[in-house]
Amino acid sequence: ALFPDDDFLGELPETFPSDPPEPLPHFLMEPEEAYIVKNKPINLYCKATPATQIYFKCNSEWVHQKDHVVEERVDETSGLVVREASIEISRQQVEELFGPEDYWCQCVAWSSAGTTKSRKAHVRIAYLKKTFEQEPLGKEVSLEQEVLLQCRPPEGVPAAEVEWLKNEEIIDPSDDRNFYITIDHNLIIKQARLSDTANYTCVAKNIVAKRRSTTATVIVYVNGGWSTWTEWSVCNSRCGRGFQKRTRSCTNPAPLNGGAFCEGQGVQKLACTTMCPVDGAWTEWSKWSTCGTECAHWRKRECNLPAPKNGGKDCEGMVLQSQNCTDGLCMQSLFYKISTEQKAQNDFGFSSAPSTDDVALYVGIVIAVIMCLVISVIVALFVYRKNHRDFDSDIIDSSALNGGFQPVNIKTARTADLLTAPPDLTSAAAMYRGPVYALHDVSDKIPMTNSPLLDPLPNLKIKVYNSSGLVTPQEDLSDFTSKLSPKITHSLLDNETMNLRNQSLARQRDPSCTAFGSFNSLGGHLIIPNSGVSLLVPAGAIPQGRVYEMYVTVHRKDNMRPPVEDIQTVLSPVVSCGPPGALLTRPVIITMHHCAEANTDDWQIQLKNQSQQGQWEDVVVVGEENFTTPCYIQMDLEACHILTETLGTYCLVGQSISKAAAKRLKLAIFGPVTCSALEYHIRVYCLDDTQDALKEVLQMEKQMGGKLLDEPKTLHFKDSTHNLRLSIHDIPHSLWKSKLLAKYQEIPFYQIWSGSQRNLHCTFTLERFTLSTTDLTCKLCVRQVEGEGQIFQLNSALSEDTQNIDTSLMDPASNITTLVGPNAFRIPLSIRQKLCGSLDAPQTRGNDWRMLAHKLNLDRYLNYFATKSSPTGVILDLWEAQHFPDGNLSRLAAVLEEMGRHETVVSLVTEH
Repeated sequence: ALFPDDDFLGELPETFPSDPPEPLPHFLMEPEEAYIVKNKPINLYCKATPATQIYFKCNSEWVHQKDHVVEERVDETSGLVVREASIEISRQQVEELFGPEDYWCQCVAWSSAGTTKSRKAHVRIAYLKKTFEQEPLGKEVSLEQEVLLQCRPPEGVPAAEVEWLKNEEIIDPSDDRNFYITIDHNLIIKQARLSDTANYTCVAKNIVAKRRSTTATVIVYVNGGWSTWTEWSVCNSRCGRGFQKRTRSCTNPAPLNGGAFCEGQGVQKLACTTMCPVDGAWTEWSKWSTCGTECAHWRKRECNLPAPKNGGKDCEGMVLQSQNCTDGLCMQSLFYKISTEQKAQNDFGFSSAPSTDDVALYVGIVIAVIMCLVISVIVALFVYRKNHRDFDSDIIDSSALNGGFQPVNIKTARTADLLTAPPDLTSAAAMYRGPVYALHDVSDKIPMTNSPLLDPLPNLKIKVYNSSGLVTPQEDLSDFTSKLSPKITHSLLDNETMNLRNQSLARQRDPSCTAFGSFNSLGGHLIIPNSGVSLLVPAGAIPQGRVYEMYVTVHRKDNMRPPVEDIQTVLSPVVSCGPPGALLTRPVIITMHHCAEANTDDWQIQLKNQSQQGQWEDVVVVGEENFTTPCYIQMDLEACHILTETLGTYCLVGQSISKAAAKRLKLAIFGPVTCSALEYHIRVYCLDDTQDALKEVLQMEKQMGGKLLDEPKTLHFKDSTHNLRLSIHDIPHSLWKSKLLAKYQEIPFYQIWSGSQRNLHCTFTLERFTLSTTDLTCKLCVRQVEGEGQIFQLNSALSEDTQNIDTSLMDPASNITTLVGPNAFRIPLSIRQKLCGSLDAPQTRGNDWRMLAHKLNLDRYLNYFATKSSPTGVILDLWEAQHFPDGNLSRLAAVLEEMGRHETVVSLVTEH
């Protein structure tokens, strides 16, 4: 079918008619890639216009003219000649080709203007081997575990397409997002469900055949879990020694699909002793009395030989016996029988009716008692009105203000107690008895969502009086109102009070949440101990010759936190630094902890700033900085660093952009240091996972006489709208009982997610049966519904003032909160100047400040540094803030060594 070029070209005309001149041919159809299946030949087609001749060339040799099928027609629109050619390629032709190249064919078309070649079309023999290179293997996995099923299809031409079958039905990841098929054909089950127990098959197919792998069986099992213990049964012996028992079942959850059965005993027995019942017995009859005026005499006996006890039977028969003592001569006497049940008769057995005189006496006594009660009520009302006539409202139960939680008596004399007591979100659930709370679901849980208790009372007027009868000054009133709901707070604070609060920030002197100092152009560092909050003032940030009184403060009042929408959450403390409006010539760095989970791809994080008027404004979204944004934010795993030249009040607010977004919560459990009462209160705090939040609670609990019962634990709280559930287990019921009315307590999702309310906590109240019980051992479970959880093992001694948990956050790590001048920085000033002079200028090799930012993972937005007079200086400032207080200069020297900056490395190591 093929022939040499020279022979074929000899048959072609040397010239072609060219009146009028024709354009070069162009292809209307080019040959396509083709596969020979089994022994069936394939056809290649091409079509070109204008074309006087059209032929195929295969593997650089012309196909003989007789092997072509050529059709010719004239295009009605253009009037040009259209030629179409086709050839047939057999399996034998392809197999006879030797060499590294695949068999190919190309179409060539001629016109008077010249020739045009089509693209090459390869012809391959299609096949699909029978054996998979790797087949999926069956496995047993626990619930919610990730499952990987591997599949490498057989070799084939064309390459096989792969699909997965679950119980012979095709898996479509777009329909069920719990499945994911990787680019190399593996199947991933993200979180195994019970419904994912099935047979899985990998299917490979191309145009030749379809191959099925061996079937892999995936079994999703559930390990059993114990239910809570039942109450102890009654003693099984009615008399003497016996036992009582309690049971639990392996149904929480029950083991499924071969999951492990619960370890431990399902029945517990306890020895008990029951007092035996003693039936009553009569004494002997007494002697007959003398004959009375009514012709009768008496005798009696008592039921005390022995008396009935421990549930024994009472005596049966007569207590008193009488009979005629005149041998029937006197007929007024009767014989009466009085049993122990005849309580309405008198001592002698006669049923007496009251006389007229008795009725008059009783009526007089009743009237006298009624008159005394009426007079007492009138006197009480008079005294009450006199004592309260100057008060619009005396708040006795603050649950009306704070949503029904933590009932306390609000009096000015107890202001300090009120301010130190955090809001308990569930104490009202177990204690409140007001008509507005629904207990219809008390058997399962105590509902805490959409309760009327969470809304402030309408039209409530409040006046707070101190002991002298004068209204409390505004600064005290602001402290008081900070504990109320936000709506009430704003109604109590006028603009003048808000201004007083803002103006007093710089004068705060609480070392636990404020640091302050005087700085000049040499710069320095302000640190709030154990809070994760600091302010780095680089050298040169303050203009030469000026001295600033600077401060940094962490705000601990809920009303200072920015308002958020339902889908937003507060991720950091509210931090102020000042003085506001101070002129700075290079950025300072504010460092604060945040509680966003590490994967920032799931978050849209925004920096907010509070204006002088108290309004919160958006500053910048992390990752969307540009030349006009006034700040740059460096997000680390636990801390964020804000580079800004504007001092003010800042806070991070996040909005999840996927359901995988999670914020870190810190769970801390407290109980009293010592307990002399029967009741024992366990407080479970749910805090943002920042150092200052935990530090505040530790300080507050210390003042309240509390201690940590277990190490605080971290919980990843997902944006799933599911509530946080708290439950207590394994209480020794023979010694303690829980006063909770339900199986568990819940904190609503949005109350936690918003982050606008600090120090959220629940209280569990347990009661011991006797004061001799001095130990409490139990478990406390805190978990997000359908999410992650933590279990605390509590072993508390009630009578000992012991603290085995590290509470160093309560005490300052050192008395140094202010570092001034060069001693505040790890990198010596002379080395900084050398580095800046060496790295600020662009280098052709690229080992300038840009490479330094890349090596230190600070290259997310290089344009911010490029706009500064010394990009290297700002990068080193950020390195100082990130690695305070123990920055590793050797690691920095290693980075410079990698960059080829040997001259600066020597200086840095020498100085170090």
